[in-house]
Amino acid sequence: MQKAIHGITVAHFFETHRDKLKLELLTGPDGLHRLIREGSINRPALALTGFFKYFANKRIQVMGAAEMTYFRTLAPGEQTRILSEMVERQIPCIVLTRNYQPTPTMMAIAVEKRLPIFRTAMITMHWVNLATLCIDNEFAPATTVHATTMDIKGMGVMLRGEAGSGKSECALALIERGHSLVADDLTVVRRIDERDLLASSRPLNRGYMECRGIGIINIAEMFGIHAVRLDKRLDLVISLREWTPEVVEERTGLEENFHEILDIKLPHFELFVRPGRDMARLVEVAAMVQALRRVGHDPAQTFNERLIAHMAAQLPPEPERVIKPVAAAPGTRPPIPPTEDD
Repeated sequence: MQKAIHGITVAHFFETHRDKLKLELLTGPDGLHRLIREGSINRPALALTGFFKYFANKRIQVMGAAEMTYFRTLAPGEQTRILSEMVERQIPCIVLTRNYQPTPTMMAIAVEKRLPIFRTAMITMHWVNLATLCIDNEFAPATTVHATTMDIKGMGVMLRGEAGSGKSECALALIERGHSLVADDLTVVRRIDERDLLASSRPLNRGYMECRGIGIINIAEMFGIHAVRLDKRLDLVISLREWTPEVVEERTGLEENFHEILDIKLPHFELFVRPGRDMARLVEVAAMVQALRRVGHDPAQTFNERLIAHMAAQLPPEPERVIKPVAAAPGTRPPIPPTEDD
């Protein structure tokens, strides 16, 4: 089920991205409950002049060199009036870049109105670019899928199947071969930039796996930290099905199938589970086949073209067409010989 994001708290944004964005909280924690309601960043240049039409009040407000230089030219009373109007419009917070210090008026309004003010040493352009990526991820459409996701040779592979179909056992065999676990049994999927799907695990069970008959195991402790990935772009979906005599399995690979998640289609393979089959090896090969397809090398299509060329070379040449003249009957005109166009 797709989950719609209507807003995140300033506290969540700060705790999640404080290290990456080099954020320092200058005010108290009272206003951290405020909501960021749009997944973008705003520089309030026009608002500082008193023009509030089309003011993007739902976004994080960033003040860099230009904004702070202008704001400091205002009289304290004008600073109070401008900041009070911004706060009345329920802005979530203010971020000062380049290690700028807030003016005394700014700090007074922030304390009175419980408005969080942050500071960062990053220059404005770099901070805005990085923060936009962070907040885009927070507001991205998301869903949860009953599946196990692996990183196989750089390919994000989602393993689907009914309960007890062997997803976790297959994933465990892949981990033993040096591949990494992204999520076991339940995968959180987000749509990034309207073109890519990012898979991750819920923080509660990240790095843990359920093995039927054994119980819960810690992948990082057993196989090393390299065996766990925080997230991975999805490239392929593989469905594990129970084999029956009636099923028709793909033999050539010429027909490419797709599985849709969050309105994005991903290449899809169906692998049937039966005794004696090395499912981990088959999943590994399927990932490598898809990796080849991504760079323009389709083994099934290449073999099909070779087969057609071979068959064409084995065909006998067509016999040449010989046109024999027809004798005219006595007393009649000779017939007109046929041409190539007849």
